[in-house]
Amino acid sequence: MAGSDSILQAAVRDAAVTREVLVDRGAAAALPLVAMRRVAGARWLVVADDNTWGAAGAAAHEQLRAQGVLTAEPLVLPVRPRAKPDLATAQGIAQRLQESDALPIAVGSGVVNDLAKHAAALAGKPYICVATAASMDGYAASGAALLQDGFKRTLACPPPVAVLADPDVLAAAPPAMAGWGYGDLAGKAVAGADWLLADALEVEAINPAPFGLVQDHLGEWLAQPGRLAAREPQALGALLSGLLVSGFAMQAHGNSRPASGSDHQFSHLWEMESLQVGGQPAAHGACVGVGCVAMLALYEWLLAQPAAVIAQASARDAQDGDAIAREVEATLGSGEVAAAALQEMKAKRAIGSRRERVQRFVRVWPQLRATLAARLVDAVAMQQRLRAAGAPAHPADLGISHSTLAADYRRARLIRRRYTLLDLLEDLGWLDDAVADLFAPRGFWGRQADTLPHTALEAHP
Repeated sequence: MAGSDSILQAAVRDAAVTREVLVDRGAAAALPLVAMRRVAGARWLVVADDNTWGAAGAAAHEQLRAQGVLTAEPLVLPVRPRAKPDLATAQGIAQRLQESDALPIAVGSGVVNDLAKHAAALAGKPYICVATAASMDGYAASGAALLQDGFKRTLACPPPVAVLADPDVLAAAPPAMAGWGYGDLAGKAVAGADWLLADALEVEAINPAPFGLVQDHLGEWLAQPGRLAAREPQALGALLSGLLVSGFAMQAHGNSRPASGSDHQFSHLWEMESLQVGGQPAAHGACVGVGCVAMLALYEWLLAQPAAVIAQASARDAQDGDAIAREVEATLGSGEVAAAALQEMKAKRAIGSRRERVQRFVRVWPQLRATLAARLVDAVAMQQRLRAAGAPAHPADLGISHSTLAADYRRARLIRRRYTLLDLLEDLGWLDDAVADLFAPRGFWGRQADTLPHTALEAHP
């Protein structure tokens, strides 16, 4: 883990808010000193859920008390029914912080961390995170992914002032969670490709330092998925380090562009629509992993197009506001999700001329194609890696049919203003043909079964 640790510490030095990170055995023992260093004389309130309280929350609370750190009564959220990652819950936690005059210590993973992070921002307080699973990249990121009026948004809020994690605690988490973390990290391959594309088309310039922080080390982080399935503490610590570095890249850039592309748009879509797996909300990283494979397959389709076809490409007529509104209503309904999607698409339509983007695409494609081909992982190879890590790798792992996934290639582009490959293919008028080719008998998804055997679903929850 030495290499990952040096990369992590270098990222911390450039972080805007987070000042300390410790990923090591016995990290919880350092919590009292870290808390006193960060805010001397403060009262701290542990926020956990029923599971993470037993995993590390109770120990964290007792460590604080034993070292004479002021503490408030812990807040332990239920897991049945599971606390929702929504704005209302975060507002309730913020009120608790204000009433107890305490600063939060989030002990948990995705939901607990995002709720405590946004609650701390609402209460105007810094917070500390004690990570209990290598399951996602949001620990160190600016912003919290929460539901607001049914629409999943990344709400602005500062990251933690310190992050601590014990690899032995990570290894004791449910095995599926490391697979989710691997899926979230795998998605960075698509995020990087989408940013390269947006940069080449002069839609959104690459910020070299945050881009390199993630992309230069991604191959190393994804290289040994089998060790995660074996629950090796060292491998899990290295995975968490990679996820934390991704968070610091987002922190440095100011938004999620370094770590989130079209792969995440599938995930956000499914999460907003309350996709269930085994009676529980589908995990973010599980959805990202499948979205990553879906987009790698789409990139392969584009890379396979003959040079003569690319050279003759021209922009399709742009949709006007009424046409977009009709598509949104037809595919997303007429509720809060659809209303937010209309705002996202309005912002996307304002980024510039479709005709100029396509003309530039034709000019830069030879060089851009070479760059993408050198960086992207083969979609089949990524599926194999995800499986080796114990992660979902096929839409059927999430209970999603081929017909649903085919429709979601169009729907996913509607929910975010971020320019990705989905938008380029729509600019070209090729998106529907590309998706049809992927699901044709000899296409990427057409070569794979629409559903998996029951045993496969059990093996990759």
